[in-house]
Amino acid sequence: MAQTVLAVIAVYLNIFVGFCFSQIYILDDAGGLGRVFDGIGGLSGGGATSRLLVNYEEPYRSHILDYLFKPNFGASLHMLKVEIGGDAQTTDGTEPSHMHYDNDENYFRGYEWWLMKEAKKRNPNITLIGLPWAFPGWVGHGKNWPYDFPDITAAYVVKWILGAKQYHDLEIQYIGIWNERSYDSKYIKVLRNTLDNVGLTGVGIIAADGDWTIAKSIISDTKLNDSVEVIGAHYPGTTTVTEALKTNKKLWSSEDYSTFNDEVGGGCWARILNQNYVNGHMTATISWNLVASYYEELPFGRDGLMTAKEPWSGSYVVESPIWITAHTTQFAQPGWTYLDTVGHLAKGGSFVALTDGRGNLTVVIETMTHDHSVCIRPPLPPFNVTSQKAIFQLKGSFASIKELQVWRSQFNFKTKQPSFFEKLTPLKLLDGSFTLNLAEDEVYTLTTITTGRKGSHPDPPPSACFPKVYKDDFHVRTPPFSEAPNFADQTGVFEYYINLTDPGPHIFTLRQVVTQRPVTWTSDADQTISVIGDYQWQNLTVTCDVYMESAKTGGVFIAARVDKGGQSVRTAKGVFFWVFADGTYKVTNDLDIKDILDSGLEGSRFGFLRRGWTIALLKASGTEPVLKHSQKHP
Repeated sequence: MAQTVLAVIAVYLNIFVGFCFSQIYILDDAGGLGRVFDGIGGLSGGGATSRLLVNYEEPYRSHILDYLFKPNFGASLHMLKVEIGGDAQTTDGTEPSHMHYDNDENYFRGYEWWLMKEAKKRNPNITLIGLPWAFPGWVGHGKNWPYDFPDITAAYVVKWILGAKQYHDLEIQYIGIWNERSYDSKYIKVLRNTLDNVGLTGVGIIAADGDWTIAKSIISDTKLNDSVEVIGAHYPGTTTVTEALKTNKKLWSSEDYSTFNDEVGGGCWARILNQNYVNGHMTATISWNLVASYYEELPFGRDGLMTAKEPWSGSYVVESPIWITAHTTQFAQPGWTYLDTVGHLAKGGSFVALTDGRGNLTVVIETMTHDHSVCIRPPLPPFNVTSQKAIFQLKGSFASIKELQVWRSQFNFKTKQPSFFEKLTPLKLLDGSFTLNLAEDEVYTLTTITTGRKGSHPDPPPSACFPKVYKDDFHVRTPPFSEAPNFADQTGVFEYYINLTDPGPHIFTLRQVVTQRPVTWTSDADQTISVIGDYQWQNLTVTCDVYMESAKTGGVFIAARVDKGGQSVRTAKGVFFWVFADGTYKVTNDLDIKDILDSGLEGSRFGFLRRGWTIALLKASGTEPVLKHSQKHP
């Protein structure tokens, strides 16, 4: 790789004087091509990042999906990666497993099945990928580790793949190991054998969704090498390592971006989409996350390609990363090939070129400056970008191209009037050459493809706060999803449950179903919790009908003014009203039940009977909470 860079620099120096400070860049396939392009994608999960999307009413939900997946419309994504739910907190919430317990299988829980089908409906060629962040507790046999029983873990994952096909007609093309956690070579080999034994020989394994470390193991272990199809790294900073290149495997940035989706976030995305290949030979880049469809105050708010966090209003925002994605996805498809003649511009920025091998050519150029393209991670070393004139000379099979379509995005940070994905007048080539005057913070696509389009839908409704009065009796006989609208589970899993044993008003309920601590990915709370509403609320009343199924050890709480969730939920503060099956109650300022404001016996204060449905009421007003807990039904 070092020799290639030196050669390109030599070309720049040789033509510097002859073209009056202009630089000539050769685009040529005569000497061979580079790596095969695998696509650009988005990640739903890791976790619960698409939680609110399913609650949007039509047509707004379909409009959002169009901007993400519809070819030649918006982001037109090539890949969709989803979390295999594991009943545990995985950044912004929990996603339900298809097997809460070893004798339980349900392939309709959650919303990832639905999302994959919607993506496939719009783009039948989209690549589908699954990856676990956490596992149900039974997989680890009581330990917070999934590898002690590799046959069990592999069977669990393979059942998810088989269920996707059997119940939803979805073919999963790639499967991962364990997100950003240690890999186990034995488990990877067992997973490969398990896939092969049930006929899933075409499902590729991505490893290890962390750093590049596994490359050394692949080089030294022939069976591991045979088991892994793709080496996937997270947030690689556009660089790879020598060992990864030596494997001759596909190299992917299998999770990247994770940056607030303002214009600087769009600049980050523009830079890494090009430079992941230019610097690191990575042929796929996947954004975490697909769409910021979770309460913004949860961790990494608005770190998606677009924002859809208000199903109650229908409002959503098509952010700049959508159109930056389109610069590549609408004009190059998986299976195209990068040219070897790609690289950095002399005065900063980069260019890539791809071909379908049938005469089509797409060139993507970015000139993002340092401060306008900073990603959340890793730290970005300093570099300079200045305005420049660039001359591109087409050679080889491209020498006869006479015209290129031109699409441009200008961030215009000084005027704060950006223009994204604008179609310009086609560019006429003279003797296979064209010239561009490149300003700072621009993205260009020049292509023979004529089908590009900046799609649009009517403006969505205006933004609005969460309704100040909200209630749900969960009376849905055939719910479209397993979770109730707008509830965002943070520990445990709450599902619709038809309670046929109740003769009264509590046939339709929301039930917490996880009773064994999962193999966790982060520091899950010790108590199950689901959040709903507006983080800005201070004075409010919360009322809930509750039932403790465990008569001796159960407990329940309702809370207001809860200040955090996601992977930080364990340290949440607020006003928590706890009622326990042993006849006691507590009022605390924390989820950890250490900052106790009040406590006592339920019977002495509320006249509470532990058996049966009861009403729990918490009123937060000023500085003193008002509590009430009364028997409702025996």
